[in-house]
Amino acid sequence: MSDEETPPEEAPAEDNASVETPEETDNVSYDEIEEDAAFDQSDGPEYAVGEPMVGDVTAIYDIPVQISAVLGRSSMQVSQLLKLGRGAVVELDRKVGEAIDIYVNNRLVARGEVVVVEDKLGVTMTEIVKSDRT
Repeated sequence: MSDEETPPEEAPAEDNASVETPEETDNVSYDEIEEDAAFDQSDGPEYAVGEPMVGDVTAIYDIPVQISAVLGRSSMQVSQLLKLGRGAVVELDRKVGEAIDIYVNNRLVARGEVVVVEDKLGVTMTEIVKSDRT
């Protein structure tokens, strides 16, 4: 055999370090990379367009919110308020059948109508109000 036909000698395994070939590094999974490297997650996870974020959204499902259905408003002096008694009628700024305002945590989110559900009052939403967030 000539020198050209001689198989290459194997490298001595002195320090037990493995040498990765390009083929091996191309097949590394994301989980292996995440375990080996520290990623900056300050901006949160990135999602592809249209990819659901169900895992992130479920964290907020148990947060309580206050819902208010405002039939109307009225203003009066304290002296008039103190004169009110049982059976007094307070005139509101809305007409009968006019939509009522629905607030979530004191933010107007919808308008609706008063309905009767069995023997209780309820509200059905008829319009979602777009908010101007600043």
